[in-house]
Order: sequence, then C-alpha cells, then structure tokens
Amino acid sequence: MAETAPLLNISDLSVFYGGICAINKISLHVNPGEIISVIGANGAGKSTLMKTIAAIKPQTSGTIEFKGQPLLKDPHKVVTSGITLVPEGRRIFAPLSVRENLMVGAYTRPDKNENQKTLEEVFQLFPRLKERINQRGGTLSGGEQQMLAVGRALMAHPQLLMLDEPSLGLAPIIINSMFDTIVRLNRELGLTILLVEQNASLALEMCNRAYVLKTGQIIMEGTGRELLEDPRVRASYLGIK
Repeated sequence: MAETAPLLNISDLSVFYGGICAINKISLHVNPGEIISVIGANGAGKSTLMKTIAAIKPQTSGTIEFKGQPLLKDPHKVVTSGITLVPEGRRIFAPLSVRENLMVGAYTRPDKNENQKTLEEVFQLFPRLKERINQRGGTLSGGEQQMLAVGRALMAHPQLLMLDEPSLGLAPIIINSMFDTIVRLNRELGLTILLVEQNASLALEMCNRAYVLKTGQIIMEGTGRELLEDPRVRASYLGIK
C-alpha cells in the first residue's frame, strides 16, 4: 500500500531575526488527517515556526511545501491555498461584532451562499457565538474570544488549521472544552491540525505525533504516547521526575 504524501512538508528550515537564529534547519511533516503537536519552552521558536508557515515571517533558508507544491510567500495566498492560523493571543478585531469578525475570515471566499453555510457550521460548533452575534468582539470573555478566533479561521474553509497556544490565558474548564473541540474538528470533520501548545501534557495526549523544539532545533519526535512516557519529556516539560 502506497504511503500518503505529506500535506505539509518542511525541510531544513532556518529563520533569523536580525543576527539571531530563531529556527535552525528543522524538518517536519504533517500527514493528511493528523493532529501534530509542537511543544517546547518559551523562546524555543514555536510561534516563529507558525508565523513562517503563514508567511507572516520570512524564512531565511529551507523549503516549505503544501500539497506537494512550494508554499507561496504571501499571507493572502497561504490562506487561499488552504492554511489558516489562529494566532497566539487570538488577535480578534475588538471593535467589530462577532458576525463581522467571522466574515473577515471569509474574505478569500466570494461565494456568499457557501459563506453562510460555513457560518452556520461555526455556530453549531460554538453556539455561544450565535448568542452574541451582534456583540463587539472586545466585550467577549477570553474563552469566547478564543472560540471567535477559531471560528474566524474556519470561515476560510482550511485544509490545515494551525493553532498557536490556544490555551493561553484560559480557565482550566475552558481549556478542556477547547481541546475537545479541536479533537472534534479532526475526527468529525477530518481537519488536519498543527498545534503549538505550552501545555505539553494536553498537547501530547491528543496528538498523533509530536515534535519537541528547543532553542530553534527539533531535539525529539515521536507519537504523543511515546513522548508522554519519555523520562526526558516528563522531567523537562511535564514536571514529573
């Protein structure tokens, strides 16, 4: 049986901020239908990786391929190709209503009927957003804003959803609900997910495979279960000796 080609394939990627190397010749891949987690301490290069894939941050060297083709180095074209990013800190548009925020996510899709259908799907996933459809984004709770950020990304109808620290600043009960939603998106809708998350335990429990990033380099990789049971990961990232 032939192996499935990766949806996203990164080879020898390096990214510099001025003279500082934030990512140093890393290689990873994401297969269709997988949840892939990237874990690591603050400053490891996790968010830089996500921004580089999204073409927000330019790469210095290496290659990024999506669906077997070089990924275009333009944020708009990255979205139209089928990749959306839920950024760290959510970055919703505070003065805009919930509806307006969601429709911003559909700016690459001109078909109004399709957009309305996707909007209803988002409301089924996050009923709270429908209840607050005319409320300004900035007045929502942190958990509701995270729902809105994910919903906005889904409006672009991505094939690869990237989530950068989705648990940041959320209460534990909201974190659990958000991670349940991520699993549901993957299992029920077949959405491929690349997750950057500092809550290593949750990230490893839910993923198919994971990469450990340290000072811009991948130092370990394996299945979520393998890394959960690895004593080095348990000591350094899970607080278990």
